[in-house]
Amino acid sequence: MTERLVVNCNPTAKSLPLRAGLKLGLFARRAISLELVSTENSREQREGLASGAFHIVHVAIDNAVALRDVAGVDVVVFMGGDAGMNELIVQPGIDALEQMRGGRLVVDAPDTAFAFQAYRMFAQVGLERDVDYTVVAVGRGELRIKAMLDDRANTASVLNLPYTLEAKAVGLKSFGDTTDFIGPYQAGSAFALRDWADANRDLVTRYIAAYIECLTFVLDAANHDACVAILTDELGTQADVASECVRLLRLDRYGLDPLAVIDEAGFANTLELRRHFGAGVTPGRPSDYVDSSFHRAAQELLRSGALR
Repeated sequence: MTERLVVNCNPTAKSLPLRAGLKLGLFARRAISLELVSTENSREQREGLASGAFHIVHVAIDNAVALRDVAGVDVVVFMGGDAGMNELIVQPGIDALEQMRGGRLVVDAPDTAFAFQAYRMFAQVGLERDVDYTVVAVGRGELRIKAMLDDRANTASVLNLPYTLEAKAVGLKSFGDTTDFIGPYQAGSAFALRDWADANRDLVTRYIAAYIECLTFVLDAANHDACVAILTDELGTQADVASECVRLLRLDRYGLDPLAVIDEAGFANTLELRRHFGAGVTPGRPSDYVDSSFHRAAQELLRSGALR
């Protein structure tokens, strides 16, 4: 029997494995009827998961930490994904981080994930949030780049693919990969309500197995053109930008992890950023959030050659 599964993800290049899997029928062959939905910001993602509007969220792992530690919603992370592929994008004329003094940092939400990366970068040059610069929450990536283009007083934002490429194409500047400033980082993840995941362990296992198969397709250079077509058709990405996105997604140690595993050092740093910038909420241990048994079961399913 096919089971319905509603998955929330941002409409970025990192959603390519999910979109490719739908197009290729990789979820359907594992008896999953997958529906993709998006929200305007991470707060709506967290609230939607908590309310049961969708079953699984693909978003920065710090959102899972926030759900558990701040909102009191018990979630379980069962997949990783990537280190973010994030860059600090700034307005023309900004040549040093110190020039953010008096400026505005545009974020998705001020209390999770990539905002913390920027806070760390600016703190390294002595700039303090809400003292030396202002934080403005506008939502997901395309809304942040729009805010920077519409108002040059919006000085900086942390963006990822394809928005980093689009930003540089229209004259905005990049300070490069944020991990060059903050160290290893666990960004991409997939998580669900713990009670739901435990009650639907077989479905979650099949989903992870299908997602790994999606990654295998996307990361095979032979499928480059097919992946570019998916991004252009479904997200409206320009062909040249889409092509570079797909190339970067395949880039070792930068792009998508081929097995969607959690990087332990990266997650430890993610938790440290929340410990320092998370308004007094002390995060727990990695094992409080991650249950690797789902991933191990999916890998065993893949090795067996069975579909379920």
